[in-house]
Amino acid sequence: MGKKLSIIGGGKMGEALLSGLLSANWAPPEEISVIEPDPARREELQKKFKEVLFFETLITCDNYLLAVKPQLVPSICQELEKLNPLRVISIAAGVTIESIQTQLNSNIAILRAMPNTPAVVGEGMSAVTAGPYATSEDLDWGSSILSAVGEVVIVDENALDAVTGLSGSGPAYLFYLAEAMTQAGIANGLDPAVADVLTRQTLLGASTLLIKSGTTPEELRSSVTSPNGTTAAAIEQFQLDDFLSLIEKAVSAATNRSKELGN
Repeated sequence: MGKKLSIIGGGKMGEALLSGLLSANWAPPEEISVIEPDPARREELQKKFKEVLFFETLITCDNYLLAVKPQLVPSICQELEKLNPLRVISIAAGVTIESIQTQLNSNIAILRAMPNTPAVVGEGMSAVTAGPYATSEDLDWGSSILSAVGEVVIVDENALDAVTGLSGSGPAYLFYLAEAMTQAGIANGLDPAVADVLTRQTLLGASTLLIKSGTTPEELRSSVTSPNGTTAAAIEQFQLDDFLSLIEKAVSAATNRSKELGN
C-alpha cells in the first residue's frame, strides 16, 4: 500500500498537501505514504491522519513528492536513484529540474512546482513546470495533485523563482498585514478581540470581492476611495511611505533568495 504517492517530508507544506489531497479524495488514505525521519513529528502527524502510512525512511513507490528543504535534496536523490521511481515532483524552493535530473542519473519524469500554504484549506495557488523527460500525461498528473488543493498555472521553469517570491511566500505577506492592521486597531482604541475579528473578516471579504468582481485591484481601490475621505487619507500615507516600492522590494528579495537556494 502507499504506492500511489509518497510525500518525502512531513513539514508544514507536506502536511498542507497531504491534508488537501485527502480532503479532495485524490486517493484513498492508504495509497499515500509520508516519509518523516523525526519521530515526534511523525507521531504528531499519525494522530491527525490515522489511515495514512508513515515511515522513517524511504519506501518503494511509483511516485514521489519532495517536500523538503533544498539542502536535503541531494542526499534524498541518492536514495531515490536506487528505487527507480516513475515520477518525481519537487516543491523544494530554488532546486532546478536539471539539478534533480542529474542527481538521479536517469531519464525519469521530473516536475517542479511551487504551491503555498493555503493548500491546507483547499485555496492554494501553485505553479508547475515539466522537465525534459516529462510528458503531457506527467504534467497532468502533477497538476492533479496541485489542483486538489487549489488553483494551478503551468509556467516555464525560469518563472518559478518569481512565483516563489509572489505566491509561494505571499501568504506570509498577508498575515504580516493582518498583524499590522490588528495592532493599529488596538493602538486606535479597539478591544483586541474586536480588532482581530474586524481584520480577519475585512481581509476575507476584500479577497473574495477581488476574486469575484472581475475588476482590477486598481479599480476596486479607486471605487472605495472617495476624494478627501478616510480611505484617501490612508492611501495618501501609503504613497508617502512608498508602499508599492516596499512590496516590490519584498517580492524581489524572496525571488532572489529562491535563486540563491538553487545554486
